Amino acid sequence: SRAASPPSPLWALPEELLLLICSYLDAQALGRLAQVCRRLRFLSSRDLLWRRIARGCLNSGFTQLGTDLVAGIPVKERVKVSQNWRHGRCRRETVLKWKCKQVASFSSSFLMPWMELDGEYLYLSQAENIQAYHLCAEGTGLWRHPQAIFSGHQEDVCRFVLVNSHIVSGGGDGSIVLHKIHGSYSVKFSAHEQEVNCVDFQGGLIVSGSRDRTAKVWSLSVGRVGQCLHTVQTEDRVWSIAISPLLSSFVTGTACCGHTSPLRIWDLESGQLLTCLGTDFHRGAGVLDVFYETPSLLLSCGYDTYIRYWDIRTSTRKCVQEWEEPHDSALYCIRSDKNHMIASGSSYYGVVRLWDKRQTRCLQSFHLSSPTSSPVYCLRFSTTHLYAALASALHVLDFTAS
Repeated sequence: SRAASPPSPLWALPEELLLLICSYLDAQALGRLAQVCRRLRFLSSRDLLWRRIARGCLNSGFTQLGTDLVAGIPVKERVKVSQNWRHGRCRRETVLKWKCKQVASFSSSFLMPWMELDGEYLYLSQAENIQAYHLCAEGTGLWRHPQAIFSGHQEDVCRFVLVNSHIVSGGGDGSIVLHKIHGSYSVKFSAHEQEVNCVDFQGGLIVSGSRDRTAKVWSLSVGRVGQCLHTVQTEDRVWSIAISPLLSSFVTGTACCGHTSPLRIWDLESGQLLTCLGTDFHRGAGVLDVFYETPSLLLSCGYDTYIRYWDIRTSTRKCVQEWEEPHDSALYCIRSDKNHMIASGSSYYGVVRLWDKRQTRCLQSFHLSSPTSSPVYCLRFSTTHLYAALASALHVLDFTAS
């Protein structure tokens, strides 16, 4: 009698069925499946299968709503690197150093650098200039000399933002400067009576906050560039500011020297106060940085050592989550991947911390300043690298290193 033919192997099924079956596998099972044969190795590397896994990982490039912020990089590779973020596996390097300025009283007047990442470039403020450095191919180092220098302030740049190929900066001279990155176009106008501590730029409008206890809204429309649309009396020094993604309001973080909440949201069109966030801030709990994840989700940090997570849809009186800095240090800066991970920079010893919103304790800590203590004034990260600017150096953590 004729012998029965052997059954077809599982991987001989149509690709659509194989993808459906594989969609139920976790990362470990997909890795093992890739070792079976070439076809399954190719199949198990498809972004479609790793997308669900990546959304639950730290800093994999996906937002809470599933939007892919770094399309073009294989999702499987991002999941691998995400494990390095979670476990703190990285290579550390100091890529830039600069001298601290000295004042007549012999005390150090440290530079307070700020920075932004944009594709292949890192923009860093150093004294009164903003310099654009080209990132090396591997993403760790910088080219030794800046590719461009943007100037215009008479005193140090306090903060700046990079939006749609434009740089908007606020300086210690009370002015705001607008540069077009690709071109010679620039505009400078006097904005405040004292230093401009913070700025943001969205939708053709600039918002600025100052030590002079005001926040202002400025027009950039044709024929009205530099025209002040609103002046908000904050009754306190403004340390941080951010425009809502809906372009309908903006938030100010102030020094909290009075009885008013340091976090307040203002209407962008009228300049009127919309709401105050929180009721339990103690005196001096100034807000040094704010970050919008979505129009309703906002992160804040400052002198009272707490990271606070606000959901404006549920309550304006109390944050929905909070995390305390373990060493009771002020938090100078904060950033998130708009999903599960938060990175913060503290005021002592150059400490950068990684937090998982699903946990109550700090996930990882990195001490970057040695031998002297320095705050982390600004940090930015991609899916593979974290950059931290201290008083006299720029550090990078490379999470592609195993």
